[in-house]
Order: sequence, then C-alpha cells, then structure tokens
Amino acid sequence: MRKPLNPYFVLLLAIILPGVGHVAIGEARRGLVFAFFTLFFGVLTYLFSTPDQSFIARHAGGIFIWALSIPDAYRRARMAYALAERERS
Repeated sequence: MRKPLNPYFVLLLAIILPGVGHVAIGEARRGLVFAFFTLFFGVLTYLFSTPDQSFIARHAGGIFIWALSIPDAYRRARMAYALAERERS
C-alpha cells in the first residue's frame, strides 16, 4: 500500500480542479461524479440565467458543487493520512 498524500496537497488539487483531489487519493469514481455534477449544474444555471448576470451568477450551480467537493476531498485525505499514521505507530 502506498503512503497517503499530504492532505494539504490534496486540498490544493481540489481547489485547482473539481474532482482531482478525490482522484489523487484513489477515489476516482467519487472525483468523476463531482466533476460531472460541477459541469452539469454549471451548464444548467448558465442556460437558465439571464445574459445580464455576472459570470459567478451564471455558473453558480457548478461553483456550489465544486465548493462542496473541496472540503470533502480534504477530509477524506486527512482521514486516510491519520489512519496510516496510526497504523505505522
């Protein structure tokens, strides 16, 4: 079994792109689901908003899902890291 990634590195990856933090810790399916729903809700809110809205408002659904994925990836990485540390000692 490989050594778990540092949770702060996973946090950085999750901030850069949705789902990448999950993929990095070995939870590719969960990461791809987050990436899919980020894209899906971003497009959905874009289609149903008016053109005079800001970029953030037009993509709010996707940004919301992305924001949910960031602490989830960090928390899962932190738990895996702590478990590996506990098993080592």
